[in-house]
Amino acid sequence: MAIGDLGTAAGVSSTHLARRFKDLVGGTPKRLARTYRFAATVFAIDPAGPVDWAELASGAGYLYQAHFGHEFRAFTGLTPTRYVEVRRRFLREHPGHVLDSWRRRSA
Repeated sequence: MAIGDLGTAAGVSSTHLARRFKDLVGGTPKRLARTYRFAATVFAIDPAGPVDWAELASGAGYLYQAHFGHEFRAFTGLTPTRYVEVRRRFLREHPGHVLDSWRRRSA
């Protein structure tokens, strides 16, 4: 169900839904959906191998790779490529860290 359809399904305006949702959850439904999609995408990155950014972005539902890059920077302050570089370095310096098991558990 699209976020825009939630208000209709609940029998309230989208503005009222967003306001109540924000009061109860702390953010808007759209923000929560963006955060969830981004987190799921980051968990899907396997830092041990090459990353096909276009495929990853498309698989996560981003319409354009540029949109994915913009969202990535908005959430992390890093480009996707820089993020993977940092994550790889971290994993080399901290072998066995819980971040090392993300990919295995989500696959």
